Amino acid sequence: MSEMKRPVTLTARDREELLRLTVTGVRPASAIRRARVLLALDTSAGEVDAKELIAARLGVSGEMLRLVAKRFAETGGDIHATISRKKRDLPPVPSPVTGEVEARLIAMACSQPPAGHARWSLRLLEKHVELTEDIPNLDHSTIGRILKKRNCALI
Repeated sequence: MSEMKRPVTLTARDREELLRLTVTGVRPASAIRRARVLLALDTSAGEVDAKELIAARLGVSGEMLRLVAKRFAETGGDIHATISRKKRDLPPVPSPVTGEVEARLIAMACSQPPAGHARWSLRLLEKHVELTEDIPNLDHSTIGRILKKRNCALI
């Protein structure tokens, strides 16, 4: 047996819960796979097989074994935090398009096109949005998406 950097020691209750999770119920496949890895790496039952043998038996990589053991150690032995999806550290980037920006953009698209142009195009709207101070710079594809969502046609 090779020495593990982060040994996984499960209590009887945790082991029973992981066994029940892998056999019954509807869970994401990744959670079931991580539960099986935890059960295979458990040192409380005695001798643990070599990592290569465990990986081959479970159909995962050696890196997966290392990552699950690392996450188990980082969560302080919490099996639910180990097998579930990791929560996002940073919130998603908020969209620069607010209701006010949408309204201003639609009003601009419905207005008369500038002199020398027969109609508004997405690229022309993009250039005018850049010149407007209180509207954030938007790409022509974003402008098209906004207008399509509101059923505004550039005719």
